[in-house]
Amino acid sequence: MKPLPRQLALDLAQPLRPTLDNFVVGRNAEAVAALRGAATGGGERFIYLWGQHGCGRTHLLRALQAAGAGLGLHENGFPPEFDPACRLYLIDDVDRLDEARQQRLFVLQNEVRAARAAVLVAAGSAPPAQLALREDVRTRLGWGLVYQLQLLSDDDKHDALQAHAAARGLSLPPEITAFLLTHLPRDLRTQVSALEALDAHALALRRTLTLPLVRDWLQAGQS
Repeated sequence: MKPLPRQLALDLAQPLRPTLDNFVVGRNAEAVAALRGAATGGGERFIYLWGQHGCGRTHLLRALQAAGAGLGLHENGFPPEFDPACRLYLIDDVDRLDEARQQRLFVLQNEVRAARAAVLVAAGSAPPAQLALREDVRTRLGWGLVYQLQLLSDDDKHDALQAHAAARGLSLPPEITAFLLTHLPRDLRTQVSALEALDAHALALRRTLTLPLVRDWLQAGQS
C-alpha cells in the first residue's frame, strides 16, 4: 500500500461516521434498498452481504448500528444473545467465527426466525456455501437475501468525490481527482479524507486547490 501523508493518517484516525446516506451505492442499489427496509421494519428477515475488502459491507452494518437500529455488531467477539426488546441483529466477519461463536450464531439464527418480527443482517468475505463454517450455520446464512457487494468503479469514485466537493462548496478539477486515485489508496474513505484534508490545507494557505498544490502537499507529507 502506498504511504499516506502524515496529516491524512491523522484524519483517518477519525473517519467519517458511516450512514446509509453517505454510502456510495454504485451497483449495490438493491442491497442498500433491502437494508433500508430492514432498518424501518419491512422486507426480508435474513440478509447476508459478502464481498472483498473495500466493498463497504462493514460501512453498511456500522450505519445500521449508528442509527440505533441494530444490536451487537460483531467485531472479533461473540455474537449478541437474543433480546426480545431488540428487532435487528448485526453480525460482521462471520468467516472469522470460531466454534464457540458459531454455536452462539446458530442459536441466534433460530431465535430470530422464531421471533417473527426480528431481523438478522450478517456479512462475510464469501458467499455462504464457500464459508469455512458449520453446515447448519452456512445454511441459515442463506435463508433470506444474499447480496454480493460490488466494488466502486473509478467513474463511481470520481462522481462521489465531485459530489462531496460540491457539498463543501469546493470546485474540484478532474485532474485532481485522477491524481488522488492514482497516488493514494483507492478506497473511498481514504479518498474523501484526502479531499477534506486538502480543502483545509488550501483554506489555511488562502490558496485555490490546484494540482501543483496537491502535489506539494503529498510530497511534504511523505518526506
